[in-house]
Amino acid sequence: MHIMEGFLPLQWCIVWWIIALPCLLLGLYQLKKVLAADRETLPLLGVTGGFIFILSSLKLPSVTGSCSHPTGTGLSTISFGPWITSVVCAIVLLFQSLFLAHGGLSVLGANIVSMGIVGPLVGYAVYRMLRDTSVNVYLTVFLVTALADMFTYVTTSLELALAYPAETGGFVSSFVLFMGIFAVTQIPLAIVEGIVLALVFKYIVALKPDILIRLKIFSEEKINAARDDAS
Repeated sequence: MHIMEGFLPLQWCIVWWIIALPCLLLGLYQLKKVLAADRETLPLLGVTGGFIFILSSLKLPSVTGSCSHPTGTGLSTISFGPWITSVVCAIVLLFQSLFLAHGGLSVLGANIVSMGIVGPLVGYAVYRMLRDTSVNVYLTVFLVTALADMFTYVTTSLELALAYPAETGGFVSSFVLFMGIFAVTQIPLAIVEGIVLALVFKYIVALKPDILIRLKIFSEEKINAARDDAS
């Protein structure tokens, strides 16, 4: 997912930064409000940020000769929404570019848009559709996580295709090519990530259900039902 330093033309680096900046400002505003209202959310924020950092640092070789990795954004998206998640992702991606050589500063805007904005937005839309239905809490977490992961790579493919349209077929041909490179590895990886973060959420439900209820992530009824399922 991390587009490497210097890979995108300057004009596209600027475009993605223009898209990313308003989202980051909104995220900072929401983060300030959440922390002012309840400082006890800090541990959960730390856990979600830690998962994003660890999972998105795992570079796995792809059968197509590229590499892929989980994104870890599902838990943060459910807990704090897409805009705060964009801020957490921006911090993670900055540290990864500086200390792990994953991505880079010039392409940071593009990587934030794919992993920190579009992926979480898709995941959050799924979460809002399922939150007040009879769908199991853990299945909801699984779907949010897996789809946020997949759409991160769809967006990365879009970014690369816009920057490098194919000589024959143009943007569409290039987009299909990049999607094919990522999809073979990313589909099973997204499924595994969904399972892992559903299990993590199960652990949080067992230990700190009060935070989930206080943040109105799920209703008290659904959290209690999830605790009964876990026991």
